[in-house]
Amino acid sequence: MDDDRTLDAVGPRLKQLRTRREVTLTDLAAQTGISASTLSRLESGLRRPTLEQLLPLARVYGVTLDELVDAPATGDPRVAIRPVVDECGRVVLPLSRRPGGIQAFKLVIPAATADVDSPGLRVHEGYDWIYVLAGRLRLVLGEHDLLLTAGEAAEFDCRTPHWFGATTDGPVELLTLFGKQGERAHVRARPA
Repeated sequence: MDDDRTLDAVGPRLKQLRTRREVTLTDLAAQTGISASTLSRLESGLRRPTLEQLLPLARVYGVTLDELVDAPATGDPRVAIRPVVDECGRVVLPLSRRPGGIQAFKLVIPAATADVDSPGLRVHEGYDWIYVLAGRLRLVLGEHDLLLTAGEAAEFDCRTPHWFGATTDGPVELLTLFGKQGERAHVRARPA
């Protein structure tokens, strides 16, 4: 039965998500309210997860239930957008698929396991616009260290040394528009 195979695959997926984020069973238990022994049995496949267990796990990992159980795609395949989980555990959902021009993405970044004293600042070509949907985003932009909350936005030239990520408070969800050098999001105000 397909449902049995889907449920059997949840344990290894849970373990992969936890180890990728370098979180211990004890830390995960504290964040979810699920005992470390139960989490261990879920990851090893000795116990099948319930909805009450999957919900807090999905919240902590910053993924949907469908992503957590790798549910089969439903609906119209022409509009199915598959998220990508990168090596840092960030979920990246492309919202635009055309070559060139400004690209739109939704990102879910898991909670930081510790405060980053000196994050690795990056420099590259392009222009970025970020809007925080939920959570708190730390944005280091040159000599500025900013904390953005839901409803706040920032835009910057990517040639400025920068880094952004979640705080230890929890995951952060954001929208980003990224364009090649010289392309910016154009904001128009209503006439008075």
